[in-house]
Amino acid sequence: MTAIWQQEQQSLPWWVGNARLTELSGRLLGAHLAHGGLILFWAGAITILEYSRFTPDVPLYEQGLLLLPNLARLGWGIGAEGVVLDPYPYLVVGVLHLAASAVLGAGGLYHVFRGPAVLSEGSRQVASFHYDWDDPKKLSRILGAHLLFLGLGALLFVGKAMFWGGLYDPAIADIRLITAPTLNPQIIFGYLVGLNHGQWTALGMASVETLEDVVGGHIWVGGLAIAGGFWHLRTEPFPAIQKRLVWNGDAILSYSLGGIALAAFISAYFVAFNDTVYPPVFYGSDRTEFALVQVLLGTVFTGGHIWHAVRSRSILGGESQTQSQRLNQINVLGIVMAGLAFLLVVMTGFGLLTMEQGVF
Repeated sequence: MTAIWQQEQQSLPWWVGNARLTELSGRLLGAHLAHGGLILFWAGAITILEYSRFTPDVPLYEQGLLLLPNLARLGWGIGAEGVVLDPYPYLVVGVLHLAASAVLGAGGLYHVFRGPAVLSEGSRQVASFHYDWDDPKKLSRILGAHLLFLGLGALLFVGKAMFWGGLYDPAIADIRLITAPTLNPQIIFGYLVGLNHGQWTALGMASVETLEDVVGGHIWVGGLAIAGGFWHLRTEPFPAIQKRLVWNGDAILSYSLGGIALAAFISAYFVAFNDTVYPPVFYGSDRTEFALVQVLLGTVFTGGHIWHAVRSRSILGGESQTQSQRLNQINVLGIVMAGLAFLLVVMTGFGLLTMEQGVF
């Protein structure tokens, strides 16, 4: 199997990237780990760089800093009025990220150069982690594992807010423990339909004004993600779901990119309009540039979502891997038009919300 796929991938152009590893589960795992290592390395290196150029008597947002404000709003090293009292925790966080990146990088290199190209060709224990793109049960287990980690991450944030130092609250301009998070499902899930404590707002989730609601939302997200993780680890999709979804590598990537695109657009609204989650003392009052970066990323991810959705349908229709790469001009035009239309909707929404907030 490995030899056949290696012969087929010779015809793939360089820009397809990890698509050449679609059928090599071991190599793709290595690339996945290495990618995670690169992300951690970037975060650690940039944090240390910003720590080295940090100036105590200048506001963070005036120093062109990107990551230190994120650590500051979590309550690390700051005091009343958002003044940085001790920047040493920022150095610690940066070094920890570098150390973690080395671990993931080593794992990635092992699976690329030493481990089996296809996990099923390894030992019995290694083979148990092999998957096929058309195997819903194995893919459900992978989804379950990811949901568990996301849930744990959300609950770690809750722990920081409630027990380990608290968060910076711009309402009182100081750090405080969030001792009574909002758990009322009517309030938490009301944000999904634009209801902020019973009052409708076009900002939706981005209208949250209290850290109690923020932390309570993370408790719900963490709990549901962990419950969903265990569910998917022990089950497989219902037959009706299996018939509705497309099961191949491009389809799975398309679904993932769609989720990331949605997260980017939601994040853009938070960055632009929410002073509780993005305190002006750390980010400044005008965060338009940061929001537009999120919109740009969301647009790119949306384009990738549509692109790989088209490819997945082509493969499902019986075309070969090589044929499915050659999207005809009509498909390309459709993708471009869909992306432009989506961007127009997002920008129109930003414009209306900006006028509603009285910025212009």
